[in-house]
Amino acid sequence: MNKITNNQQIVLDGKSQNNMLQSESQKLYLTNLQAYSEQLTQQKGKQPTYFIQTFGCQQNENDSEIIAGIMDASGFALVDNYEIADISIINTCSIRENADTRLFGHLGILKTLQQKNPQRFTILCGCMMTQDQHLEKIKKSFAFVNLVFGPHDIFRLPQLLWDSLVNEKRVVAVSKQNLMVEQEYLPITRSRKFRALVSIMYGCNNFCTFCIVPYTRGRELSRSFTSIYQEIIGLAKDGYTEIMLLGQNVNAWGKDFRGIVEGPKNFAELLETVAQIDGLKRIRYMSPNPRDIDQQLIEIIGKYENIEPHMHLPLQSGSDRILKLMHRRHNRARYLEIVQQLRMARPEISITTDIIVGFPSETEQDFADTLDLMRQVKFDSAFTFIYSPREGTPAAEYEYDLDRQVINQRFERLVELQNMHSLEANQKVIGQTVEVLLEGVSHGDSDILTGRTADFKLINLAVPEDIREKLPADAFNDQNTLNSDYFEAKYCLVELIKAKTFSIEGVMKQLIC
Repeated sequence: MNKITNNQQIVLDGKSQNNMLQSESQKLYLTNLQAYSEQLTQQKGKQPTYFIQTFGCQQNENDSEIIAGIMDASGFALVDNYEIADISIINTCSIRENADTRLFGHLGILKTLQQKNPQRFTILCGCMMTQDQHLEKIKKSFAFVNLVFGPHDIFRLPQLLWDSLVNEKRVVAVSKQNLMVEQEYLPITRSRKFRALVSIMYGCNNFCTFCIVPYTRGRELSRSFTSIYQEIIGLAKDGYTEIMLLGQNVNAWGKDFRGIVEGPKNFAELLETVAQIDGLKRIRYMSPNPRDIDQQLIEIIGKYENIEPHMHLPLQSGSDRILKLMHRRHNRARYLEIVQQLRMARPEISITTDIIVGFPSETEQDFADTLDLMRQVKFDSAFTFIYSPREGTPAAEYEYDLDRQVINQRFERLVELQNMHSLEANQKVIGQTVEVLLEGVSHGDSDILTGRTADFKLINLAVPEDIREKLPADAFNDQNTLNSDYFEAKYCLVELIKAKTFSIEGVMKQLIC
């Protein structure tokens, strides 16, 4: 079986052919679901509806966009809450603290709604479904849940939905490995106009001792270059100017097939190829691992202006001893070397990070090493966490005898230092006029717009009266407040006037497009 792409003939291997066969099978189920939803519409006088609650990272967000695309293609309409939805979907995450508490709290809400309306339909999916202890609890204690599937099973959702919804079966389908890497065959409903999420790989091989991802998302598996490239070309044609490349370990892309496929052989080469696509003004990626950053990648980041001058580079700890216990593949010296090389290649680059406080056996000296590294790097911002064990990870079995009060005090000291560095980073750019990609209207003030600079700083900006007077009527709502839909995905020039710890205030100088 041959496929013609970009004037090149690519011979599909057995797995690619199987993907296409699976695609045709799922398309048939979609057609049948469309007929089913049309029948429901005629019977009930309204289109059947669904709502998705998404927890977790951008990868989960992208998964939910695919789920939404499948639901839309099946003839269901999206609504904005559980109460009015015929089908409720919860896409779970196992990374954050108290993930199970959040899930079972939402299931409590759905159980109450189910008692009021037994015709409701409930779907659970995502990373938590791959953990046996949660899956068993759901099967035993939440009988009203109709369909359960894992992150590796999204591609067969049309079939699963048909078996469960139409054939009225309780379906539990949780695969332990990804059976279909490519996703250009899957419908997708993008949730944002200003940025498109593009998953380029799945899983992680690092097995950090605190992290559950390798157990829930599986081993590293890269999408083919052809699949990724076709998706991004399509996004550029659709008018997307910013994309975000996603992977649990995004810069490990290609390691599982290096040297045996067409096109770029590693993440650096992929990033360079994407940077050359016409129409893309901003290319982001999340999250790279220090282990897989080399000089080639750093040089390419410095070479192309449309590759974001920002890197989220997870540190986790500044102590070599703790890093070794975490099974991280970098040490202090290597981390500082990467930061120095990045700033030489791209002087304006902002660097953000993740830091864990209170990892098992952390001493005051270990913590002091973290503070010392923070003072050397001066991160623009950081996601900071107090360590909490994840069942199923090696670190959950470590002896833990740290005093909670001491850990809380360390966390407060770390946050205080980081807040100081974040404010300093924002103060450095006050007085500059920069380009901002608008994300819409601020949640806190309907007359303030919000957006991001190229280096990912959050900007809240006012629109002066002389610019407001020139805006078309559809830039405003009935109450003469700013219309988020009009501004989303537009660029503007903004004068930065006031630094805050987590954001910068500015004034629009010009609406570009």
